[in-house]
Formats: sequence, structure tokens, C-alpha cells
Amino acid sequence: MTLKRITSIHPNSTVKPTLFVCKSCDRSSEERPKNQPTDGKILLDKINSLYNEKLASDDLEIKPVECLWACSQGCVVSISSPDKPTYLFVNLPPEESPTALLEFMQLYIKSRKGSIAWKKFPKLLQSAIFAQIPPVVADNK
Repeated sequence: MTLKRITSIHPNSTVKPTLFVCKSCDRSSEERPKNQPTDGKILLDKINSLYNEKLASDDLEIKPVECLWACSQGCVVSISSPDKPTYLFVNLPPEESPTALLEFMQLYIKSRKGSIAWKKFPKLLQSAIFAQIPPVVADNK
């Protein structure tokens, strides 16, 4: 098998920085009463409300996802953008996290390379960072 060098960003890639929110996350392993929203859905709704109320712009995309495969880690979100590192945050309290996440997104959007110093993270996110994954950079050769 011959490997070929990829020379452009995948045509389906997200152009804007994206905040992926796992809407199936729960911080508790206890069974939920029927028809009660998950913690992930509560977090997603609060992020969307705060974003629409305070920041609404075209600089950011908020995407719900069914699962980010970190079920034992409470509420989980991922932040990514082409040519920038991806951040994974876990154990996020749904009530307190939306402000911190949107503050972080503003830092991320303003940063040319997307690398945010840990000390600049909103306090709540300093203990919630799980991973910073290096960017996939398109090779334009």
C-alpha cells in the first residue's frame, strides 16, 4: 500500500472553531428519572442560551454530539479548529461551566495558533483539562 501526502484540509472540515458538547453525559452513575434531561443536555442548553444572549457572532460553532466516549468523566466537551490544537475538558458541572467555556473559546479564537497557556484558562477549566491534542496541519507542498 502506498501512502499519499494530504495536501489540503479535508473538504468536510469545520472552518470555524467548534465547541463539541456531549449531550448524553451524566455526572452521576445513578439512573435518571424518565424524561429528565441529561447533564450534557443541560450544559448544551446553558451554553447556547449564554452564547445567544451575550456573544452571538459567526466566530464559533456549537455542535451537540451523541457521545465523546468519556462516559466515566461526567460532562465532556471538545474544542477544535483547523490548524489549532484540540482541547478536551471533562467533569464539567453543567450549571457553572458555560461562562468558563465561552471565555476559553474567546481566547482560543483570538489566538493565532490556538495554544492557550494553562494559567490563562478560566479557573474552573484548569482542573477540567484532560488533553491538548496537537493540530493536524495541512501540508501545502
